Amino acid sequence: MSPAPTGAAAGPLRDYEAALDWLDSHIDLERLLGSPEATAPTLDRMWTLMGVLGDPQDSVPAIHITGTNGKGSTARLSVALLGACGLAAGSYTSPHIERVNDRITVANEPLDDESFATAISEVAVLESMVTERCGERPNYFEVMAGAAYNWFASTAHVNVIEVGMGGRWDATNVVDAAVAVITNVGADHLEIIGPTLADVASEKAGIISAGAIAVCGETAPELVEIVAVTAAEVGAELWRRGVEWDVADRQPAVGGQLVTVRTPFGKHADHFVPLHGAHQAINVATAISSVEAFFGRSLDDDVITAALADITLPARFEIVNRQPTVVIDGAHNPAGAAALRDTLAEALSMVSTPEGEPQVASAAGTDGSNVLVIGANRPHDPGEFCKALDLEPFDAVVATAASWPRAIPPSEVSAAVENAAASRHRPLDIIAAASVTDALQHARDRAGPDGIVVVSGSLYIAAEARRLLGSHPH
Repeated sequence: MSPAPTGAAAGPLRDYEAALDWLDSHIDLERLLGSPEATAPTLDRMWTLMGVLGDPQDSVPAIHITGTNGKGSTARLSVALLGACGLAAGSYTSPHIERVNDRITVANEPLDDESFATAISEVAVLESMVTERCGERPNYFEVMAGAAYNWFASTAHVNVIEVGMGGRWDATNVVDAAVAVITNVGADHLEIIGPTLADVASEKAGIISAGAIAVCGETAPELVEIVAVTAAEVGAELWRRGVEWDVADRQPAVGGQLVTVRTPFGKHADHFVPLHGAHQAINVATAISSVEAFFGRSLDDDVITAALADITLPARFEIVNRQPTVVIDGAHNPAGAAALRDTLAEALSMVSTPEGEPQVASAAGTDGSNVLVIGANRPHDPGEFCKALDLEPFDAVVATAASWPRAIPPSEVSAAVENAAASRHRPLDIIAAASVTDALQHARDRAGPDGIVVVSGSLYIAAEARRLLGSHPH
């Protein structure tokens, strides 16, 4: 049973700081992932919380998004598309990049401090009813999800909800979404939602509601079949990538790429997207297909152009500094590392020749060094991440740790990097830095003004680096 409420409010919380303090008194499963303190999956607390709030999740139609990678980007793109159609889209995502407010947004704008405090307070005043009925308090994620659903009921025309992990047992899965999106199915969190990819696919397919349209970005036939079976069981229509929708063409361009998307309603040709990487083209296609599924019609091309023109994805191949060029990317698993590898090659020419000699990015000059700053959280394996990323183009690696309970110590990260680099064609300098601040200093000094620094390995490392360097390119 959860501990007795600490600082729980009998009335509205006083202010933003009081709301944060009250939130922090709850068990945070994101910090305890995989530990014995993490409780068995259940939606009992969440359903009870929704009940005492008046079932706000039923007040607004929704797009529900799960997937191993790309769900945050797809959510943000979907919100922009809905906004270009004139709808205020509420969005709940996790974890946050800069501030906890980032998890609850309307039109991709986080709630201001006063609104956030009000949203949390509306849950706080009713929490004792949940605790009394369930015998334990809701956890941190459940409170946040409940606050989001409750806030959007009166402020949004449509919800875009990102699953925290898995799907079937995720706290967000109390909504009957009109569109269920599965971006992909990968080998992440197998110790919790596995142990097989088939298990992961089944968990993610658990968000598909009766009569919904399921937009599936996974293409492995055996996994798509699992999704198809679930969709058929609940009478949902299935849209498969490579069949009903897909990226028809993409061409790299200065500052992004030109993307052509086909959906069941037709083709949208040559839209400029200020994002790098083939994986982001897929996310764009996923978002367009999902929003068209929501409306049941084709989107106008001028709507798509307007939505994509100024899209930004914090900590997703985000260039936040020049001289040296600093790229922040929240990739945290091998699939994400492989996408980062390909994007570095395409956007910054960071590739290796067959002999293993690096080809330094022409975008950053020819005299600097390429430096990787990496941190990882348990249970992820930084060695597997580095193998997927390919260390050949890097001259040095700085191993570090975010200020996070599950962060792997820098010494362990550096040992994993050394092991992953054992077959390199040339020496690799590996440095262990106690903090992200020290890591960035080491990396920037080593890179020099003409080099490239890539910060990756976990979204927490990316977020901390982003805060330290500033969130806007300079």
